[in-house]
Amino acid sequence: MAKVVPLFSGSKGNSYYIGSSGKGIIIDAGRSCKQIENAMSINGLDMRNIEAIFITHEHTDHCSALKVLASRYETPVFASKGTLRELERTEKLSNRFKTNVIENEIALSDMLIKRINTSHDAAESCCYQVTTADDKKAIIATDLGIMTDEVRNGIITSDFAVIESNHDIELLKNGIYPYYLKNRILSNKGHLSNESCAKELPEFVKNGTLRIMLGHLSRENNTPELALTTALNALNSCNMKRNVDFILEVVSEETNGKAVIF
Repeated sequence: MAKVVPLFSGSKGNSYYIGSSGKGIIIDAGRSCKQIENAMSINGLDMRNIEAIFITHEHTDHCSALKVLASRYETPVFASKGTLRELERTEKLSNRFKTNVIENEIALSDMLIKRINTSHDAAESCCYQVTTADDKKAIIATDLGIMTDEVRNGIITSDFAVIESNHDIELLKNGIYPYYLKNRILSNKGHLSNESCAKELPEFVKNGTLRIMLGHLSRENNTPELALTTALNALNSCNMKRNVDFILEVVSEETNGKAVIF
């Protein structure tokens, strides 16, 4: 039986564990090495049992611990060709590490990891869908900019999904961020808003994605309560009831010791 353990989510850093109580993988490593080791330990996990680290893109909140983790545990790193090139250019990795380009999908241990391209202001960003030994699927889909058909199909075919609900548009527009940064976040290469995320949810539930978590919330331009309310309003308007027709939660900024079994 496989599980997803959200280790970190949000502006300060992002990292998720997917696997069993034994072997597994990490998707993104956006905090310090020590913080990730501690979060793993809190959840009864050990970095020495990590088969590989999969990186979605080169932004610091997704890879800040990568160099130390990959070196300390000699863990293979997988990412798109563009992401690996950018990680090496910015010295977040070097060619002495065990790096691997993932073009489409790769079998690792008893899991199949599929790369799905995303719309984000990075070299070659992606998200990952993981299929477990019992044919259950989980997807971590953040830093989306827009919901593309490719990502949408990945979510619809998954049993469990973390979906970006980064910001409230009005909070962002009226907030303290400089104009250029607001435009970046609101662009098709930026981040998915609460509203954009929420309007997709009824179709996901209708197609069988019944366990959903809202992730990568902005600390400055969002709140967990606002993201959750926006999502529930969209679902309730389609006569879908929480904990009856679907399970919906918000990913904690830091691990709360809870795993999602799927």
